[in-house]
This record gives sequence, structure tokens and C-alpha cells, in this order.
Amino acid sequence: MDLDGPRKGVLVGRRSPRNDAVALWRAAGGKRTYSAVAADVGVTGETLRSWVRQADEAGRSHARGGAAVEGRDEELARLRAELGRLRKAEKGVGARAGDPATGGPVVRQGDEGMTGRWNFISLHRADFGVQRICRILGVSRSGYYQWLAGAEAREARRVADDALVAEIREIHAGHRGTYGVRRIHAELRGFGHTVNRKRVERLMRVNGIQGLHLRRRKRTTVPDRLASPAPDLVPRDFHATDLNEKWCGDITYVQVGGSWLYLACVIDICSRRLIGWSMATHMRTELVTAALEMAVASRGGRVDGVIFHADRGSQYTSAAFAQVSDAYGIRRSMGRVGSSYDNALAESFWQGLKREAIHTKRFVTVRQARLEIFQWLTYYNTRRRHSALGYLSPIEFKQQHQRSQRLTLAA
Repeated sequence: MDLDGPRKGVLVGRRSPRNDAVALWRAAGGKRTYSAVAADVGVTGETLRSWVRQADEAGRSHARGGAAVEGRDEELARLRAELGRLRKAEKGVGARAGDPATGGPVVRQGDEGMTGRWNFISLHRADFGVQRICRILGVSRSGYYQWLAGAEAREARRVADDALVAEIREIHAGHRGTYGVRRIHAELRGFGHTVNRKRVERLMRVNGIQGLHLRRRKRTTVPDRLASPAPDLVPRDFHATDLNEKWCGDITYVQVGGSWLYLACVIDICSRRLIGWSMATHMRTELVTAALEMAVASRGGRVDGVIFHADRGSQYTSAAFAQVSDAYGIRRSMGRVGSSYDNALAESFWQGLKREAIHTKRFVTVRQARLEIFQWLTYYNTRRRHSALGYLSPIEFKQQHQRSQRLTLAA
């Protein structure tokens, strides 16, 4: 039913059906809704609301000598010009695209884009009506009203996000800014929070919180071509079902002033715990034998049959190291020359140390370097969550593993 134009059999000079509809709504004196009156005249409630608003504006503008109409028309023209500018000027708009480009003041990517549209509608709804603006922006009125209805829930979520971000920052600072998404998520769950990892990732990204990343280090293994290597008893299988089943070790270095401090480690593959280490200003065989003897002592001196895996550096292929290993019943294992993947667990351990404790430091004295490294080694064993251990620390995993074994024996 066309109420705006002349129909066949209807005189053009007759009173406008629009005016009749407005008069009908006014005659109800507020006792009937827009929708109820609009149903009688065959239009939508929003259309009738718009007609009433326009009639009121026309009455006020007539009383003010037409000033209000001009102001409204100017505002409407400004809005149309702004929307036209957005369609044409924003980057990324396709040919004959009807909406502004993503990233503009009205349309943004994801939820933020729709929020921008809904805010725009709320800002101008009193002047131009929801229906008209929704039509121009290409969105549904029902979507807008749903957005309005969810305002309280969004505010509650914003408050919850702010509280979560504060806790993320505290965890991040407590671990020297080294933790990334996965470890912070594990820490939150360890504190009893039920939170989705993607939510943690989003909040960290939005707030510029990120873990440390380290560039690939240069290789330091110097093989002894004349020494007989031990067989590879691990073949890249860095898993063990029990403590003292498999160990691995490696050497790295740290710059101290104009010289170097060298480190050797021994790691239990089952618990990922550092059980032996040594530091020296040289790379002689004593560096690795001292770390191995510390590991044996930490296990009570009885480690018969344990596999110790390392690379083919001259320290590990030396006769002195073989003699110490044999004395404790340790079975030596070695990877191939030049393949860091054959000793990936130890390589990963050194990367963690350098990324989290050394990367941003400049050591002047050996004492300063030793203290910083020792603090991190203690932190690694007792507090640092390990992805291979279900994000438990090595000490926590060891305790859990031993409890499980005792329960199994008791059963």
C-alpha cells in the first residue's frame, strides 16, 4: 500500500495519508503504541515514528521561521557527505563497495567494527532514526537492539578483562618478562583460574605483553676427529618413563667483559630437572666431569645403567670423561656431528637460560655472571613451568612422579 503517492481514484488535493496516520496516533493520546496504530494504516511502527518526528519538527520549524529545518537539512547533508567520503577515500574499498573500508571510523575489523557502527547509530538515532541509519550502514535493526541489550554484560566482561590483564602483568613481571602466552596461561590455571588460552593471547596482544625470543646461537661443539664416538642410544627420543633412566648434557658460553665463562649441564630427561652443572673460564674436560659428578652425587651416588647423551665435542669423547662415566656405571651416548636436533633437549635448555637470564645483561665480572646464572638455574628447577611436563616445574613433576610410583607399589 503506497501511502505517499497519489492512487487511482484518489484526488491529489486530498489530505495526505501520512498526515492522517500522524493524526490517528495523536488522537490516541499515548494509549496506543506506534506499532498498533501503524498496523491500522498498513505501515511499520518505525515508519510511523519517523512521520510523527518529522511532523513535530515541521511544526517547530514553522514557529521558528524555518531555522530548525535548515539546521536539520544541513546536518543530514553533512552526514551524507561524510559517508560518501568514507566510501571513496578509505583504502581497501572495492569497486562499487557500499560500506567504508575496514579500519575507518565507522567500520573496523571484528567485533570492534560492529561496535563502531552501533555507537554511530546511538549517537545519531535521535536526529535521523534507527531505521534510516541502519539502512545506510547496511546493518539490521535487530542486531543493533541486541547490542543495546548486551551493554551490561559487555561492561562486566570489560571489568573482568581489566582484572585479568593486571594479573597477567604481575605474572609477567614476576618471571622477568620472559613468559609468553602458554606459560602465563598455565600459571593462571595453576592459581585456580578457568580461562581460555585464546583469551589470554588476545589480552596480551592488545596490551603489548609478550615473552622474550632469542636469535639462534652459533654452534660451539668442537669434535675430536681421532676419538672413538659412543653409539647413539637415544636417537632423538627425549622421553623417559622413570628418573635416572636417561640424562643429557651440553656446553655453552657467556661473555664476561672481554673473556668467556663456560657452562656445562646434566639434565634428567624424565623430569627435565637440572641435576648437575659447573662453570669455569676454560673448556677443558674437567668442566664436564665436574657437572657429571655433581649429578651423580645429587642422585645418591648410585646411577648404574643410566644413559648419558651428549654431542661429539672433544670433552665428551675424551678418555678422562669415559673413565669417570665407567666408574659410575654410566652408559655414554652421542649424536651426530653438526646436528643440534640430536641433542635438542640440552640445546633448548641453554636457549631458555640465554633468553631469560642473559640476553639483556652485560656482565663485567665472573662473580656477577655466576650469581645471575645460579639464580636462574634455581628458578628453572623450582618455579619455571615446562611445556613437556604439562606446565609443571621440574621439582613439581618429580614430586608428582614419585607419589605416583609409591601409590603403584602400594597397590
